[in-house]
Amino acid sequence: MGLFKRTGAKPKTSSNGPSPRKTGPAPGQPGSGDPASAPPDPGPSPPTSSRRPREKPLRGSLDSNISAAFVVVKDKVQQELIEDLDQNPTTLDLENGRTLIEPIFARAVTAAGLVLSRTERQKLFEMVVAEILGYGPIQPLLNDDSVSEIMVNGPQKVYAERGGRLVLTDVRFQDNHHVMRVVERILAPLGRRVDESSPMVDARLPDGSRVNVIIPPLAIDGPTVTIRKFSKRPLAVEDLIRFGSFTEEFAQFIKACVVSRLNILVSGGTGSGKTTMLNVLSSFIPGDERIVTIEDSAELQLRQEHVVRLETRPPNIEGKGAITIRDLVINSLRMRPDRIVVGECRGGEALDMLQAMNTGHDGSMSTLHSNSPRDTLSRLETMVLMAGMDLPLRAIRQQIASAIDMVVHVERLRDGSRRVIYCTEVLHMEGETILTQDIFHFVEEGFQEGRIVGQLRPTGIRPKVLERMKPDQVELPPHLFGGLGTSRP
Repeated sequence: MGLFKRTGAKPKTSSNGPSPRKTGPAPGQPGSGDPASAPPDPGPSPPTSSRRPREKPLRGSLDSNISAAFVVVKDKVQQELIEDLDQNPTTLDLENGRTLIEPIFARAVTAAGLVLSRTERQKLFEMVVAEILGYGPIQPLLNDDSVSEIMVNGPQKVYAERGGRLVLTDVRFQDNHHVMRVVERILAPLGRRVDESSPMVDARLPDGSRVNVIIPPLAIDGPTVTIRKFSKRPLAVEDLIRFGSFTEEFAQFIKACVVSRLNILVSGGTGSGKTTMLNVLSSFIPGDERIVTIEDSAELQLRQEHVVRLETRPPNIEGKGAITIRDLVINSLRMRPDRIVVGECRGGEALDMLQAMNTGHDGSMSTLHSNSPRDTLSRLETMVLMAGMDLPLRAIRQQIASAIDMVVHVERLRDGSRRVIYCTEVLHMEGETILTQDIFHFVEEGFQEGRIVGQLRPTGIRPKVLERMKPDQVELPPHLFGGLGTSRP
């Protein structure tokens, strides 16, 4: 039985289906149009039946998403809600909204003459609720805990990341306008906008999930939306140990580094888990300290009580009023912070962050994009130069060597897993070079059942920062670093 069938209605020909007079034999037979099998003179096509082809039943599942019946029912329900409530139904909360929508939905289905099974009716109801109160066709993906990222490449292609791998979903939008309605619903609570004059925007969902939107004319194939979801429960250090991201020995060492107020950078590529790692590191900060977080779009999930969250602001429609990360870093120095946590360094704010680290704001943390710990320091030099200060390279490197204590480098491996690859200590300047030493590094042992087998292992080098941990009465066992170990002079 078709899902949406009008009582007493005659079957229709699908608008996308072939015309009956063009129906011919199967490929590979004479007259099929297949060049490999057609004879030199195929002649006229055999006569076709005068009966029109049967229409495929419209599916009301969340896989096909859009149907004529869905649009009719949704519009009717939405219109009645507006008339009854005298307000926009999207302002309703989910529970109250479902209660109000249910009787109106029942009337709309009856008025439309649809014959539905219980399962089909429930699926159509969920679609209507998602369209009116949620984020439309992508709402099921947002509700799915196994999905970590959602990518809308125009109305007809929606990808999702599951278990570190991208898959094409069956989710579809009606058209570009349908995508834009969902985008506007995301941006409205934040007071942000996206249009032809400002076709790119960063935003977030109420749960902190990061959203990036880029629209035509920059996005050629239609509005493109990328949503990086965050777990409803912030991942703890025990979770990452269980996932194999790092070991208990590394967790014990890096916790000691945070408690002892060492300055730490988390580096890695896109989607490698830098923000997750920063969340885990920040969970080690003692609860009696004042923490100021600075981000482009608020996504850090700190669990301490005394946290001040700052977020940048894009320019208004006149191109004025923008507040950058650099502005917020400078302002945060006047807020008496014990720790400054910068979501990501991308430009000139790196200089102000280094200045803060070198002027008494120890224990600060940030992330940046790079391919290795050595690249992290090189990129930091470049970003300091982007501040517009005409500083000699040696002076910049001295600032970096003095400010940064540890670099934790994470990567997304080819099997989709995210691992800590290096934990590197920044030592001091020697000549024109910043000296570093690896304390832990990931050793790949093989590939089994589609997964990389390996472990984060100590290098046997005893870090020099252990001396700085003694005043905080933090002691680590020597075997943590692979035996007695040695310390670099």
